[in-house]
Amino acid sequence: MNISRPSLLVDREKVKRNIRRMAQKARASGVLFRPHFKTHQSEEVGKIYFNEGIRQITVSSVSMAQTFARWGWNDITIAFPLNLREMAAVNRLASQVDLHVLVENPFTAQILAEKATVRLGVWIKIDTGYHRVGLAPDDFQGIDTVLRWLGTSRFLHFDGFLTHAGHTYHARGREQVLEIMETALQRMTLLKQKYGRQYQDLQLSYGDTPSCSLAESCGGVDEIRPGNFVYYDIMQYHLGSCMLDDIAVAIACPVVAIYPERSEMVVYGGGVHLSKEFIAGDEGFSLYGYVVALEEDGHWQAPLAGAYVRSLSQEHGVIRLPQNALEKFRPGDLVGILPVHACLAADLLKNDTLFI
Repeated sequence: MNISRPSLLVDREKVKRNIRRMAQKARASGVLFRPHFKTHQSEEVGKIYFNEGIRQITVSSVSMAQTFARWGWNDITIAFPLNLREMAAVNRLASQVDLHVLVENPFTAQILAEKATVRLGVWIKIDTGYHRVGLAPDDFQGIDTVLRWLGTSRFLHFDGFLTHAGHTYHARGREQVLEIMETALQRMTLLKQKYGRQYQDLQLSYGDTPSCSLAESCGGVDEIRPGNFVYYDIMQYHLGSCMLDDIAVAIACPVVAIYPERSEMVVYGGGVHLSKEFIAGDEGFSLYGYVVALEEDGHWQAPLAGAYVRSLSQEHGVIRLPQNALEKFRPGDLVGILPVHACLAADLLKNDTLFI
């Protein structure tokens, strides 16, 4: 392969398979599938979604929404708390596409109501346990105040309640993931019961890859927004969300040094390429990625037994591997790394991405 620096390899067939599986689950569950595009940020992956019948998407920033609007997507939710400093850009974009934004406090709702100049869908962000952003599901005073402000503008339409159960990423196994999902759905359902008579088209939006992957059904809400599943990664594998063969990306890294005396090699591929996300091993070590041998066409098989990325600095990656595997590499070779967090790796390498 003609690769000279760290590059993201995307297995197109695995991507198609992952998308098809989640789309089928959404259809079987009777929910709208609005996938989060922040993981791939790719026009080509977007086309795969489109060919699967997907028309509504989620992004994480105004700039990302602008990019996908240019690529033809016209029903977009920005699943990030509204940044009031970007209201002019939000109004411009909302005049071109069906745009939906998030609010999670009364002050933002007030300013939004004052500054909106075109139709906008508005979700109220609910914190069902992640404790990052969002109104508590029992903060009825806060929710009521937000709703009153939204009601003062003829441009704003209340879409419903949206949550992201991101704490599933910190769960220990399938059972805990599904417990988190059940609790989140119960809290969201109670909100729909409370406000559904007043807002008869109120929707519930739910999203995270672990629970949407592990649950037999995603019913109980109106739409799901998983994103990471399109590529999956080592974190998802350790959670039980996927099999190793479902991971659709690997970072191709040039080997720059070999150290037989310590059973290690160093690659051109560090924190600025893979991020510094890691998984804590049972014996106290940090795992920054699994290691795979790359075939001539860029594909890979199962990870090399006993091999893992043990540390990362800015440009360097240090890989520990058994002697019998180490002997097969020389400086100048390429080796593949399955990332711990595919979203970050894909963002860091979006200008160095190859589809295989």
